[in-house]
Amino acid sequence: MKLSLREQLTAAIFAGVIAVFSQIIIPLGPVPLSLQTFIVGLTVTLLGRKTGTWAIIIYLLLGLIGLPVYAGAGSGIGAVLGPTGGYLVGFLFTGLLLGTLLKKVPLTFFWVILANLISFIVTLLFGSIWLKIANDLTWTAAMLGGFLHFLLPEIIKAIAAGTIGVLLLRRLPEKFLSSK
Repeated sequence: MKLSLREQLTAAIFAGVIAVFSQIIIPLGPVPLSLQTFIVGLTVTLLGRKTGTWAIIIYLLLGLIGLPVYAGAGSGIGAVLGPTGGYLVGFLFTGLLLGTLLKKVPLTFFWVILANLISFIVTLLFGSIWLKIANDLTWTAAMLGGFLHFLLPEIIKAIAAGTIGVLLLRRLPEKFLSSK
C-alpha cells in the first residue's frame, strides 16, 4: 500500500487526533467508555480506507512503543494484552471494514451512519472476545460487559461520526481529503 507524502502526513496528524480523543473517558470497570471508536470512525469516514487505516496503525504503534496514547493514558504491550486489547485490535479491522463499506455505498447520512455502526459492532465483538480470554470470563459475562454494556453508546457514536463525517465531506475541499 503506497501513500503519498500528503497521505502519510494526514495519517500521522489523525493518529494524534485519535490519541487526544482516546483520553476522553468515563471509567466503567476494566473497560472504560471512551471516544476512541467515534474518532476512529470519523477518521476513516473522512480519509478513506487506505489513509484512515494507516492513521489507526500509527496510533496503535505509538501506544505499543510506550507513548501514553490509549484510553486513560495506557500504553505498551500490557495494554494490548490486557482487558482492552481486543478493542484496540478491533480498531484496525473497523478501519478496513468501514473504509470498504464506504467505497460501496452512497455517502449519505443513512449509509455512512450504518457503515459506522456495523464497523463499531466489529470493534465490540473483538473487544468482547478478548475480554473473555483476558479475564477468564464466561461468554455471557463477556458479552454483557464488553458488548451489550457499550451498544447504546456505540450507536450514539456511530450517529455522531456519520453525521459529522458527511457534513465535513460536503464542506471540505476535495484536495484536503485523501482519495476514497
